[in-house]
Amino acid sequence: MKKYYPAFIDIENQPCLVVGGGCVAEEKIEALLECKGKVSVISPELTNELSKKVENGDILWESRKYITGAVQGYRIVISATDSQKVNEQVYRDAEIRGIMVNVVDIPPLCRFIVPSIVRQRDLCIAISTGGKSPALAKKIRVELETKFGDEYADLVDLLGEYRPLMQRKYPDDINIRARLWTSLVDSDILDLIRAGHLDKARDRVESCILHLSD
Repeated sequence: MKKYYPAFIDIENQPCLVVGGGCVAEEKIEALLECKGKVSVISPELTNELSKKVENGDILWESRKYITGAVQGYRIVISATDSQKVNEQVYRDAEIRGIMVNVVDIPPLCRFIVPSIVRQRDLCIAISTGGKSPALAKKIRVELETKFGDEYADLVDLLGEYRPLMQRKYPDDINIRARLWTSLVDSDILDLIRAGHLDKARDRVESCILHLSD
């Protein structure tokens, strides 16, 4: 059984290519744009929504069929066409050049697969079934979306806000920092945020950091 190495990839300002201009390609392009990738599309035709993105300057469009070697210069390539021949060619071209490639819904032609995502601002939870059951991954995503709401994103922001203070207060003791972070996330701070008492939650975090040794 193939094991995938889970990772979050920084694609901001990185050149990304999507081959195909249909509804599936539209979904993949939206996800790349959300992460600030610089997206180019190769396809004879585009959906109306993708055409709007071209007009707005959000993506670049090459109005033609895919030709061998067109993946050159890209960091990530996604093929979302209904042509097996084209998909296989895109995969081979990317493999030869060491480019990360994903052929939608064909795991053997993928060097990476895209998980189902629960995203609350900087909080991102990825669910994968190794390509075996996207429907199950979607079901789990829906369940997690009901459990992890905006309050978790607020908690992430709050803890991130106090990371510099934590590092200044305990610069040479990783164990103390780890223990304190654990105690903070296990405390009632999330309940305070959920109840709308963000100022009290902030005071609680700051007090715990500053007076740990008291």
